[in-house]
Amino acid sequence: QVQLVESGGGLVQAGDSLKLSCANSKRTFSNYAMGWFRQAPGKEREFVAAISRRGYSTNYADSVKGRFTISGDNAKNTVYLQMNSLKPEDTAVYYCAADVNFPGDSRRSRSYDYWGQGTQVTVSS
Repeated sequence: QVQLVESGGGLVQAGDSLKLSCANSKRTFSNYAMGWFRQAPGKEREFVAAISRRGYSTNYADSVKGRFTISGDNAKNTVYLQMNSLKPEDTAVYYCAADVNFPGDSRRSRSYDYWGQGTQVTVSS
């Protein structure tokens, strides 16, 4: 079974940067489409970014486009989310997810089969 572990969250000021990591020891990790979602208190989980199998394409929510970058390191079986120019509205628990069967709609949470436990990102004004 795929197990995902997020790390890299923390407390930062507006305008600062953070880099989140999502690690899996599975050798076939690079064959999975991966996504990042976030959920703030009292709000629905929302799509942030996704990367296709083998990293051939990426997709971003309009709210983070130009500020966030999703990437992967196949040698480390790790997917990253580089977050620049952070805003208070970026505050949320960030989750990574894996679509291990076939690439569905990367913007929909139901497309993903496995989820990590999340890492907290807090941005002060």
